[in-house]
Amino acid sequence: MSRLYAITRTMDEIVAHFGVDVPSPVDLPSETIEGTHGLIVLEKDGLRLLKSIPWGFPRQTREMRTGGEPPGRIGLVADLTNPLWDRIVVDPRYRCLIPLTHFANPDGPKGEKTRTWFSKNRLPLMAWAGFCKNTADFGPVFAGMTMTANEKIKPFNDRMPVLLKPDEYDRWLHGSIQDVIAIQFRDPPPSEDFEILHTRDRWQSGTPPGKALPRRANDAMF
Repeated sequence: MSRLYAITRTMDEIVAHFGVDVPSPVDLPSETIEGTHGLIVLEKDGLRLLKSIPWGFPRQTREMRTGGEPPGRIGLVADLTNPLWDRIVVDPRYRCLIPLTHFANPDGPKGEKTRTWFSKNRLPLMAWAGFCKNTADFGPVFAGMTMTANEKIKPFNDRMPVLLKPDEYDRWLHGSIQDVIAIQFRDPPPSEDFEILHTRDRWQSGTPPGKALPRRANDAMF
């Protein structure tokens, strides 16, 4: 999947939906890309907390270290056996829920890509299965787990976020590594559950889905 998602609901709706016990005085971002702040819900001492932290764990290859380059960021968890993740994914204390209403993929030719948003029918808020940790390089950060995309999303990207149903939140936050594996490798949610918003907004525009300029059927951009 791409590295762009958004929330178009209010903070009060997020707090109520996720059963947050200790809401923090944080800003609600209009969109989140890697390196910018996004909202997460995590549990500590039996309480659900709402935090705003940057998206993307530090990642530094051998070549980057040799060349003296600082770490980059990686915000998508695809391979659970990767040494970057293998110790994190087994420990429930590093699990979190990532609130979102839309995720995006680029559409169109290089240099003219626009934003295409995906959301779930009749579902005002979604939870993306996430991981969070306090890191030496960037401080607190989070990342989201991906899975094979369904047929509606696959023309745009072969991966999509792992989306949890409300009755799966506790299982994600407290489950075993077997639960994590089972959730990632299950069938993707049905294509008919998703709506697509094709827009004329350029990929780097910063225009959220709530202010998107829909693409008309007779648009001849591509």
